Amino acid sequence: MPAFYTIQTTQQKFSAVVDEVADHPVTITKQGRAVAVQISMERMEVIAETMELLADSKAMSAIRKHRSGEAKYHDLSALDSR
Repeated sequence: MPAFYTIQTTQQKFSAVVDEVADHPVTITKQGRAVAVQISMERMEVIAETMELLADSKAMSAIRKHRSGEAKYHDLSALDSR
């Protein structure tokens, strides 16, 4: 199935389009122009989590420190020794 549909086709084949969205985003077009995108709930949750991390200055600071080699990595098992 294609990754884009007109609004009319989306209405006619809604159930099939929803099934397809589980595999990849689907673009909805109107008069040949992209106007919307349908995505799975799983993908939306990942996007929301990413946005939360990006908005968290402490989390972003920790990520930058890790990427630059400034942060020390500790295995999760280290938490058990507390």
